[in-house]
Amino acid sequence: MTKLRVGQIARRTREVAARDIELFTELTGDRNPLHYDEALASRSRFGGIIVQGGVTSGLLNAVVAEDLPGPGSVFLHVDWSFRAPVRPGDTITAEVEVLEVRPDKPMTKLRTTITNQDETVVLDGEALVWTEPAA
Repeated sequence: MTKLRVGQIARRTREVAARDIELFTELTGDRNPLHYDEALASRSRFGGIIVQGGVTSGLLNAVVAEDLPGPGSVFLHVDWSFRAPVRPGDTITAEVEVLEVRPDKPMTKLRTTITNQDETVVLDGEALVWTEPAA
């Protein structure tokens, strides 16, 4: 693992597909009609089908585990606000920025943000991450 510094940034981008909703449902059992029922979802405050929050926030898992801080990293605490819906076909970008690095433990505080293709913030907040030194 490279030495972490305050201000370091990593990001990942991906297009969210309708299949992501199906896969997340298989994994979790989340069959909320807002993810499947177009008629119901169109009458909701969201105006159409939305993907599960776990699909959206899951991209942050990839950034943290693969990029920054990197392999061996896991979330200890997250404080996220879901600001706008994500829909199938949206392209989302997850970004983390190092806010603090603990000198006594392999813990890092991160700013976490996800934006869509229109640069609308769909999720933001902070996370505390542990990075297992042996990984």
